[in-house]
Amino acid sequence: MNDPGLDEPIQQHSKNVEQERKEEVDFQKEDEQAFLDPRLLAVNAISLVIALIANVALLLNMARRLPFSIAQPITIVGWFISSVLLIALVVTATYSLELPGEDRALTQAFYYAILAAGLYFIIAALMSVTVYGAYKGHYPQEFKLTMSQRTLMLQTISFMVYMLGGAAVYYRVEGWKFLDAVYFTNYTLLTVGIGSITPVTHTGQALLFPFAIGGIVILGLVVGSIRSLVLERGKKKLGSRMVEKKRVRMLKKMQKEEEQHQKLVPIDSAEQAEQLGMTERERRKFEFELMRQIQDQATSRQKWNALLISGSAWMVLWFVGAFVFWKAEHQQEWSYFGALYFAYTSLLTIGYGDFTNFSNSGKPAFVFWSLLAVPTLTIVISNMGDTVVKGIRDLTDYLGEFTILPGESPTRQKAKRLLTSVSSRFGKDQGSEEMMDQPPGMIGEKEKPDRGGLHREILATDRIAGEVEKEELKDATEAAKRHDEVAKDAHEYHYQLIREFRIVLKHLGETPPRRYTYEEWAWFLKLMGEDEDDQSSHRKAPIKVRSKKGQVPDMQQAASDALEQQKRQWSWLGNRSLLMGEEDEPDWVLERLSLTLEKELKKRHEEERSSKEMTEGDGKKAPSSSGSSKDAGTAGEAR
Repeated sequence: MNDPGLDEPIQQHSKNVEQERKEEVDFQKEDEQAFLDPRLLAVNAISLVIALIANVALLLNMARRLPFSIAQPITIVGWFISSVLLIALVVTATYSLELPGEDRALTQAFYYAILAAGLYFIIAALMSVTVYGAYKGHYPQEFKLTMSQRTLMLQTISFMVYMLGGAAVYYRVEGWKFLDAVYFTNYTLLTVGIGSITPVTHTGQALLFPFAIGGIVILGLVVGSIRSLVLERGKKKLGSRMVEKKRVRMLKKMQKEEEQHQKLVPIDSAEQAEQLGMTERERRKFEFELMRQIQDQATSRQKWNALLISGSAWMVLWFVGAFVFWKAEHQQEWSYFGALYFAYTSLLTIGYGDFTNFSNSGKPAFVFWSLLAVPTLTIVISNMGDTVVKGIRDLTDYLGEFTILPGESPTRQKAKRLLTSVSSRFGKDQGSEEMMDQPPGMIGEKEKPDRGGLHREILATDRIAGEVEKEELKDATEAAKRHDEVAKDAHEYHYQLIREFRIVLKHLGETPPRRYTYEEWAWFLKLMGEDEDDQSSHRKAPIKVRSKKGQVPDMQQAASDALEQQKRQWSWLGNRSLLMGEEDEPDWVLERLSLTLEKELKKRHEEERSSKEMTEGDGKKAPSSSGSSKDAGTAGEAR
């Protein structure tokens, strides 16, 4: 049983503490209102309304509800006006406002106004450059948000609304200042847990249970969207540029060496093949493998460059943030090293709580800084996973395989496989000759990816393609029985196209994306109507590509495009190489197989219709000719 003699004084003391805090807050509010100029509040309200209108115009433009020519001027002008009004308020509060007493300080709202004015001005200036570029034709005059961009935008807005809404609730429940509540919800949802402000009422403590878990879930969704959007799309675009630079350097280097330069020229005679010591197909395979080497080197360099850039951004955030906190918390007599310690524990969401922000300038700076730190830290961790962590993991696996934690395969087989993989980098693959003419269904389907299941749409497409495949095989068998070789070959060709279509369909969405071997590419191209042994569609790889102003670089558009009437000449090392585009290889192959199959089925349909029309025409002519003969015979008898 509880002792009422002990519980009642404790409860009474808790109520007294809460009452004193509320009285102190009310006194501060009355003191502030005593010297605030209502005109300044009116200007602040006008700035807020204009900024909201500018944001709404931008959102409507992104949702394609408001034209670019209307939304962008509203957004840019609105943010510039809001920025100017806030700057005027900040200057007035700094130099013209007379503060009573000696121990007075500017509120957190003052410093939030500085941050908002800076953001409005910078973003409006950048958008002005974008609008200028759009009218000059460098950018499209509209925002076309992809699904991932739209998702990130909605999740970010949801997180900010959730954080500010939670602050409003705690402002009422705990009797805090609203901006103190914002500071509390910020370090709570970001899992920093500084602890300088904590709920003391039972209501506030109880509300923390659902509030924290909900906010952390939304934060996890935002972090995942940032990773998938910024990292994946950025990696593809940056990787393509680095591949292009590496390709140009490699071609310039090869041109200086006569023997290597000759391998870039298509072989059109037996004498040239004998002089070079390889066939046209072998020369094309040499180009393909060289292009793969360029891709691998560029990818590795791109990963380390990304780690260097993101790591540098993280270091800048750390040191600059520490400097700001050092200056903001001067009354606590922090040293710069102490500020570094605080910034580091906050960046890594450790949050010991031995160093905390108490100043009105330090709290807004921490909120703004921490919201920048979350995506930056996400990108750094992801880039480390592709480089440093991956290397440590692979080294640990190798050490475990040969020491205390062996896997399923015997150690001798692992050593043999390791030596084979190393030697294959420097020597020729002995098994490639035997698999040269085999379809990828026999090469690439021995080891299937470990995936939880195909998407419902892919399953439906595969099921339909399977039915068409059986129908084509049946038609080919019937044509063989009729000894109709032309129809038999056509149906077998359609069968092979559909079969490979179903195989490639299963490669979509693999992580990492599927990369086909040269033999598989040669087989796909053969199905699309192009033979790697035929040099008529091959050319020497150009170093620099000349394109007209505003023309998109001709990447991943080889001669096998089924929509074109004339074949383009291309090289595996050229700008039209199938390996040069940002599109994943299975996506490209699936699209071209679909176009080829569509073209063939359309051709077959037209042939069947023409044959039917000819048959019907012959049927109509037969009675008229017999009638004419009969009439002629009657006329002869009459004579």
